[in-house]
Amino acid sequence: MRSLDAILPFPPSVNSYYRHVGFKVLISRDGRKYRKMVVSRLAGTRPLEGRLSLTALLYPKDRRRRDADNTLKCLLDSLAHAGTMHDDSQIKVLHVEMREPDGDARVEVHLEEIE
Repeated sequence: MRSLDAILPFPPSVNSYYRHVGFKVLISRDGRKYRKMVVSRLAGTRPLEGRLSLTALLYPKDRRRRDADNTLKCLLDSLAHAGTMHDDSQIKVLHVEMREPDGDARVEVHLEEIE
């Protein structure tokens, strides 16, 4: 079974990931910027196949209150856009931990194929 380990920038919250323009819902400038960074860091990655398990260790930049689940939409969409998987619906097991800040805002990702 194949897997992928990556250290990525801390993702923007889902609260700032989308923008409403009239009746349209668009990915915000911050969301597009984040997705572009993830794509460039994971360039050349072959997509994982089948059912996937994702572990995400979140290290925020500071101690402000954050909901761990609010970071997932942008992270998962960006990973899919980078070609690590065909679609984020492949993720069947999800483990997320919000860790204490340590001066280096990031998310440590482990994505693997499962049976």
